[in-house]
Amino acid sequence: MTERANNFPPLPKFLKVKPCFYQNIQEEIPEPHQQLVQRIFILWMMYSGTLCLNVIGCIAWWAGGGYASNFGFSLLWLVLFSPASYVCWFRPIYKAIRADSSFNYMAFFFIFFLQVVLSFIQCLGFSNWGICGWIATVTFFSYNVAAAIVMLLTTLLLTLVTTLMVVVLIKVHRLYRGSGGSMTRAQEEWGTGTWKDALVKKDEFSPVDRTAQGPSLPEYPAAVPNYLENRSW
Repeated sequence: MTERANNFPPLPKFLKVKPCFYQNIQEEIPEPHQQLVQRIFILWMMYSGTLCLNVIGCIAWWAGGGYASNFGFSLLWLVLFSPASYVCWFRPIYKAIRADSSFNYMAFFFIFFLQVVLSFIQCLGFSNWGICGWIATVTFFSYNVAAAIVMLLTTLLLTLVTTLMVVVLIKVHRLYRGSGGSMTRAQEEWGTGTWKDALVKKDEFSPVDRTAQGPSLPEYPAAVPNYLENRSW
């Protein structure tokens, strides 16, 4: 088998930094769950896009008379949480559905629940948090309407992303319960180390079709018979 080259994130070839992950939903994810994984990936892109738009909103917030610290924190949210969300909750659910890994399901539920809570707090929009949430946006309408409208776009998109996160959490939980996952299975995967390489676990329990390998060669005895030399016919 040839080694697969990492293809995500897609980076220009002239850069010395190479992709860190291999991702191919059509190839690695079972067909019944490909649409769900694709939607979760789109959700991650929407969240990353929202953080980018939040930087623009915080610039408008700053230009309209807000604090410069909001712009600084918005850059921190973007640089830190955009790649961290991919590694911490998208990759676990990708590996969990790829090989029905209870350990990766548990990791996804724990981290993604924290992500939902964090997104809800971001929707509220406390001051000096670097997020254009509802409290900051509605309050800023009395100071600068134009800047508040730009902030409102980020707030609406963040609210939509948070709602979709709750829907995804419910759908994945139903899928996990339907597949027979449990905490016991997750502990067994942790103890045996199969959670590290989901592909090995997947091949371990896959039945092998012996008939597809063609007819087997006849077995010969190990001992070689002795033939008499110089014997006439």
